[in-house]
Amino acid sequence: MTIGERHRRILDAVQQAGQLGVTQLAELTGTSEMTVRRDLEQLADQGMLERYRGGARSLTLRGEEPPFALRTREGQDAKRRIAEAVADLITDGEAVVLDSGTTCLEVARLLTTRRLTVMPLSMHAANALTGAPQLRLLLPGGEPRPGELALTGPLAEASLAALRFDTAILGCCGLTAAGLTAYDLADAAIKRAIIAAARRVIVVADPAKFSRTALAFVAPVSALSMVVTTDDAADEDTAALTAAGTVVHTV
Repeated sequence: MTIGERHRRILDAVQQAGQLGVTQLAELTGTSEMTVRRDLEQLADQGMLERYRGGARSLTLRGEEPPFALRTREGQDAKRRIAEAVADLITDGEAVVLDSGTTCLEVARLLTTRRLTVMPLSMHAANALTGAPQLRLLLPGGEPRPGELALTGPLAEASLAALRFDTAILGCCGLTAAGLTAYDLADAAIKRAIIAAARRVIVVADPAKFSRTALAFVAPVSALSMVVTTDDAADEDTAALTAAGTVVHTV
């Protein structure tokens, strides 16, 4: 087992159980307690879990969004595939508004060589787009959420209300036939403002999002132009989204 695989197993186990001791994790991974302690220190330093004497506990409670640092390491191949498909759907010359989130960050990285106007709702994405030679970068106002660095609040909403975009790339916390949902009320408000400001709304979502419903309702599925996901999404999930009024594109 590689270090990365061991870290993934530890994170999954701690998240599922809520908290686990060093002895339990050593048995789970087949390594020494000393090795597990080093692993836990590294994961705690990266903001993946909370360390306590003798073990670790998850930072993710029911109904709360997983930490940004954790999400950046989950499903990286799937996120890149989705981002590549979305970038191909955008035509040079478009005005694009880009939501926060790890998949949207992957999209931002692919747009740096394009001739576009882009307004990112995340400081992570803004940093990725800074200095792109052909790209016109618009920065909204707003208050950055810790870790996520997503821009929310009245200033961000006012920036969106003042502009009109060809395409919105929208992140996803939960998506079912009942609609798009978000963990955070301020994030839900920003997502609604993004939808209102764009002619076309493309949602990026890995298949795990189709089984989740988060706290704050954002919009019905019919408000979304397209959902881009991977081809391992369950047929019943994609069929339900299609029946609810959107196009599902798998990659």
